Amino acid sequence: MVRTSVALPSPETVLTVEAPARLHLGFVDVSGSLGRRFGSLGLTLEDIATVLTMRRADDLLASGPAASRALEYVRRLADDFDPPCGVAVHVHRAIPEHVGLGSGTQLAFAVGRAFGELFGVPFDARATASRLDRGARSGIGIGAFDQGGFVVDGGRTSGGDHPPVIARLPFPASWRVLLLFDRAGRGLHGDAEREAFRTLRSFPESAAAHLAHLTLMRAMPALAEEDCDSFGAAIGEIQRTVGDYFAVAQGGRFTSPAVAQALAFLEARGIRGVGQTSWGPTGFAIFDSELRAHAALAELRSACHDAATLEFQLTRGRNEGHRLSIGVADRPDDCAVDASRPGRRAGEQ
Repeated sequence: MVRTSVALPSPETVLTVEAPARLHLGFVDVSGSLGRRFGSLGLTLEDIATVLTMRRADDLLASGPAASRALEYVRRLADDFDPPCGVAVHVHRAIPEHVGLGSGTQLAFAVGRAFGELFGVPFDARATASRLDRGARSGIGIGAFDQGGFVVDGGRTSGGDHPPVIARLPFPASWRVLLLFDRAGRGLHGDAEREAFRTLRSFPESAAAHLAHLTLMRAMPALAEEDCDSFGAAIGEIQRTVGDYFAVAQGGRFTSPAVAQALAFLEARGIRGVGQTSWGPTGFAIFDSELRAHAALAELRSACHDAATLEFQLTRGRNEGHRLSIGVADRPDDCAVDASRPGRRAGEQ
């Protein structure tokens, strides 16, 4: 336990943190056949985020969506740092859980960032990930929270901790990402996820070498040159290779049959950058312009009108990480904020 030595924070101080969702675009070497295990590609997203506020309280409290998970993280931090008072966390918006958007990791980092700012504890995403049991297989959540953009992590060595972020590139402002949600499904998580990784066959060394080449020599140069077709082709090939490897655990290349059908429709129309984030069921497709994205979405809605569980959302890449703001509540128990403008109270101009 580390006792915090800062002065008691003002009862009116309110910390607001917005932590963005991310796509997990695939692993490079799941089994570590070439020396480092996993290795991930990720893309930070606009429009979908966890937004929470934290303030001083007499006890440890949490409210809002994902409150129980937020309270668990607060308790662990309080056990480690023994703050001079309690805290109240209110989650205003939460990234949907178990659909492949990094909900747990971003919530953990948001809680850790606000806690550190409130009590003068230096924040480090990798240390927070270790403390709160996040990011053991992938470092892209750290990259999304810290920097945003397109990120690549370098995987883990046999005795290593969290994978280091080794590359970050901005995502072109004109490109768009279509998200495909299946309300009827959830991706593997918890014990089921751990069992899947334990029982899967070894990932072939030749496949790992192929994915490493796709990442370094195709996807990243294409992104740097803003060549959406080449970037999409590389991501699509990574997705097919990884999806077929995980098929035995998730019931096919894609977790959701409805998402799989919709993505096949897009591929048949020449959209190459399609796939599933993490264990799904959320799918994605990448477009070089908003016009093309809207046209494809209109066709897709017409073709999938019988798929009642599917929902679609157009968004873009986010080239910044989390946002932190410090505000003042009217009363110690007034933590209402406008979630779209972090740090401002509801109704404040």
